[in-house]
Amino acid sequence: MSDKTTPTDIKPPRRGIFPPELHDILSPSLKLGGMTGTVGAITGFAAGTIRDTSTPVLFGVATGVQWFVLGSSYWFTRSLMLKLRNKDQETTPGSKIQASAMAGGATGLIGGLFRGPRNILPGVFMFTLLGGGGQALVNLYHTTDFSLKERRSIFESKWSPLKKLSDEEYVDMMDEKILRIDAEIALIEEKIAELRQAPGQPAGAGREQSKS
Repeated sequence: MSDKTTPTDIKPPRRGIFPPELHDILSPSLKLGGMTGTVGAITGFAAGTIRDTSTPVLFGVATGVQWFVLGSSYWFTRSLMLKLRNKDQETTPGSKIQASAMAGGATGLIGGLFRGPRNILPGVFMFTLLGGGGQALVNLYHTTDFSLKERRSIFESKWSPLKKLSDEEYVDMMDEKILRIDAEIALIEEKIAELRQAPGQPAGAGREQSKS
């Protein structure tokens, strides 16, 4: 028998339901949606209990479903916009802001459909601002390179009420405080010695003055 494999023996790689490109976007979106949905369900249940509704569990489930749809749709739209843009050019901070703003607008549209037609335009406007503004803050945090060295500089600033000391500086500071305490104790002992050496008042002097 030959150990050689024929082309018919080679099995083609197993493919998933979705294409790899779509799976790379859909899987993180569903994970994020599951996280937001869980938070939404807990929040909805708590709100339903506080409002003393007759069905707090149903209220929590409905809120969880809404938050799941909003979270997953936001991340899916954002990831899709960035992936389409990456085919032409590299991702820039500006493109991230645009993708996040567009994803926020799509999320606001879906949220407006949940709450009624009157809430569509305000939802699109608010979520667009939140998406773009939040991404701008994230970009600002990363571009400022808030490293450990710069964090230490905050303590070293003259305007900061706190100062981070090294072990040697801490030991020197404690030695200085001990010397000050020893000097104060020496002054107190000198004053006590002076009071002891001073002539005392006779014991009967106070009584004679009181009788007179």
